[in-house]
Amino acid sequence: MKTITWSDFERVELRAGTIVEVEEFPEARKPAYKITADFGPGIGTRRSSAQVTDLYGKDELIGRQIIGVVNFPAKQIGPMKSEFLVCGFYRENGAVVLAVPEQAVPNGAKLG
Repeated sequence: MKTITWSDFERVELRAGTIVEVEEFPEARKPAYKITADFGPGIGTRRSSAQVTDLYGKDELIGRQIIGVVNFPAKQIGPMKSEFLVCGFYRENGAVVLAVPEQAVPNGAKLG
């Protein structure tokens, strides 16, 4: 494991957001959804893809708070631009468990 400094960690914008829209993403190489999340007034809504189809249905994701990295540059993923990284943990079978706030926090709240 590589060690980082506190200032390295402070540069990562890990923010809470609420999922407001979920779409199928049939063009993805691995099963995924297109997710739109609201990160509050300072950041706004952002889109990303997330390989969370093993454990989550589209309807149960709407309204759920997640943690996302919002200061990566946009990345082209097939026909869409990913504007943030959805945070999660891989299980041994490859399924992704979302990293989420334990209780509700304001959209845009910074993890730190």
